[in-house]
Amino acid sequence: MSAEITLTHDVANPALAAEGRKRIEWAERNMPVLAQIRERFAKEQPFKGIRISACMHVTTETANLMRALKAGGAELSLCASNPLSTQDDTAAALVHEFGINVFAHNAIDRDGYYRHINASLDIKPHLVFDDGCDLVNTLHTTRTEMIDGIIGGCEETTTGVIRLAQMSKDGALKFPMIAVNDTDTKHMFDNRYGTGQSTMDAIFRSTNSLIAGKVVVVAGFGYCGKGVAERAKGMGADVIVTEIDPTKALDAMMQGYRVMPMHEAAKYGDFYVTVTGNRDVLREEHFKVMKDGAILSNAGHFDIEIDVAWLESHAKQKNPKIRHQTDEYVMPDGRRILLLAEGRLVNLGAAEGHPASVMDMSFSDQALTAEWLLKEAKNLSAGLHNVPESIDKEVARLKLESMGGKIDVLTEAQDLYLNSWEHGS
Repeated sequence: MSAEITLTHDVANPALAAEGRKRIEWAERNMPVLAQIRERFAKEQPFKGIRISACMHVTTETANLMRALKAGGAELSLCASNPLSTQDDTAAALVHEFGINVFAHNAIDRDGYYRHINASLDIKPHLVFDDGCDLVNTLHTTRTEMIDGIIGGCEETTTGVIRLAQMSKDGALKFPMIAVNDTDTKHMFDNRYGTGQSTMDAIFRSTNSLIAGKVVVVAGFGYCGKGVAERAKGMGADVIVTEIDPTKALDAMMQGYRVMPMHEAAKYGDFYVTVTGNRDVLREEHFKVMKDGAILSNAGHFDIEIDVAWLESHAKQKNPKIRHQTDEYVMPDGRRILLLAEGRLVNLGAAEGHPASVMDMSFSDQALTAEWLLKEAKNLSAGLHNVPESIDKEVARLKLESMGGKIDVLTEAQDLYLNSWEHGS
């Protein structure tokens, strides 16, 4: 980093920068598609003169996305989208090894969280990246003076897309946002394989429990819920799925899972994983019938899926951090309920999040979509939009190639058949 650059940042411990760089470069080894994109960006400079504010999980994988955008000429300001997901060594390395503005401390309080969001917006961004819509929400509530300067942005989480869809429906969204989460190479892989593996990883790190023979209750059977259920079942668990959507519930049942309402499932679970994007999925009526030693975790973006406030106010005793990111609540009748990662996003709060190889696709989608958005924003209305299919397919092609996979190519006759109606059966 050259001496004349002055960074504005707030990280916990600059001394961790060298260690953070090692971990960032380790993740890079498993992100070959993003590495190719970074190499092209460095040559073409598509973001020259563009300022980007990002509210994302500050992890080694996100760091490599930031490196790709900076290589393309962007001025960046990154803050954390979840207090427990921040890797302090990664944050320090981004500032002191790679010259990127970062505002992130692990376990920062709510006031500090929003202070960092506002600090990241102080660069007056042209583009915004969000994980959960908090940055976009801040722009539309307390920093409205900046909206006219925003070209558009990208949202990478299911929860964030739900919030943006409602804003768009209400006519409240003032610039185009792209639902990167909804690309196949994001939700089919990141949400399913990434969330499935990293959630189980967090449970293991926190509890060192055997999954085989236990009852795992998964609340929500979207792509994230499917991933958690598949991994738990593969390790020998009896999986119960709870849902509000009859189609998803039917899908779960036909895959061999038991399906029932949460008020019934609450009696049976040894482990609970909420993956819905909604609030109060586990609440008083469920806590009162749970087994002694039930283990609760949330793999949804925000810490609202488990009613932690009820546990805090009704437990006769709390034993904090009896293991890594594990708090024990003792109920008045003596039953113990264990809560992982304070009810926050467990796979990032109690583990390291998704493996780099799956984030390679998600962040390649993000990088290419941002490049496309700069060119096309003038043709897009304010509201929520999808990523072009061509970007999704290109990322899939590059990832498949990097893994040594190959596919067939249509013959002329096959292509003609698929693109005409004259040929009969």
